[in-house]
Amino acid sequence: MYIVLEGIIGTGKTTQSKKLAEYLKQKFPEKEIVTTREPGGTEIAEVIRKVVQGTEFEEEMECVCEAYLYAASRAQSLRKIVKPVIDRGGIVVSDRSFITSLTNQAFGRDLGLQKVLDINLPAVAEIMPDLVLFMDLDIKKGMLRAFDQKGDKFESLGEDFYQKVYNGHNEVTKLPIFKDKWLSIDADGTIDEVFERVKLAVESFLLNRV
Repeated sequence: MYIVLEGIIGTGKTTQSKKLAEYLKQKFPEKEIVTTREPGGTEIAEVIRKVVQGTEFEEEMECVCEAYLYAASRAQSLRKIVKPVIDRGGIVVSDRSFITSLTNQAFGRDLGLQKVLDINLPAVAEIMPDLVLFMDLDIKKGMLRAFDQKGDKFESLGEDFYQKVYNGHNEVTKLPIFKDKWLSIDADGTIDEVFERVKLAVESFLLNRV
């Protein structure tokens, strides 16, 4: 199974993905449970992440260049981390996925959904999430929680950008490829309160698959 956590900045995706992985390790001790992130997760993918998110250039990076770099990163990490674990019967919990490009680049950067889909589908191929947990939080609250502005250029972007990204999630969830896979989680509250919602959502999803 391939579970991804999505949402705008400051919604607790990284924290909750780690907690979910630890919970799944206890629930399924016989299974291989792996955490990863996008962009990143492998040596090559992490280098691409640093180039696109954490490197300052004199020239401005074109939005379409940005989109292709992210797609290249996930083409590597999906094949080196996610698919092998799934093929061995394990579970992957990922902090973000190609859905982030469908919202950040397609809507936040105004590239358009179809263009970003066309860039990403060859990179993703058949390695699609089984479950998407959308961490839903007020945009202003999420921006106040962001802490890595020097290491992630997206965390320094303004409210207008994230409003477009948030609206993009509402459009992306309608895509047929996410039918019966998308669950919204109220991300407001303490870490433990939010995780309880995450855990209940995952348990319900697993129960319905049996």
